[in-house]
Amino acid sequence: MSNLSRRNALAGGALAVLLTTTAQPAFSEDKGMTKLFKIITVKDEIVIGLDAAELSQVGGDDAGAVARALASKGQMTAWQYAVKHGQNGDLQQAPLRQVGLLANSSLRVEPYTTTYAIVPHQ
Repeated sequence: MSNLSRRNALAGGALAVLLTTTAQPAFSEDKGMTKLFKIITVKDEIVIGLDAAELSQVGGDDAGAVARALASKGQMTAWQYAVKHGQNGDLQQAPLRQVGLLANSSLRVEPYTTTYAIVPHQ
């Protein structure tokens, strides 16, 4: 490997480490904040947001609790989130529409982090 390609590889690796250590999720662990989850189905993936009251109803604030609630109830309603421009022009994760989730088509639930501000739903 030449010195130039080795230097580029080290610089790229250092940049990747820097980006992963400085990127912070836009939500905090405060009780009033909306937490985002990615729902992976046979056909596609969507991001949903659950607030503190909804997380309390599902019995926890992690992906496992959301998956268990969906499996036990067979279905649930949640707000789908998408990236949009806010009034000041900044990008943010905002509620798009309410969707119904069916347990038999959902394969996986995982936490979802974003660098954008999260707009709570009503």
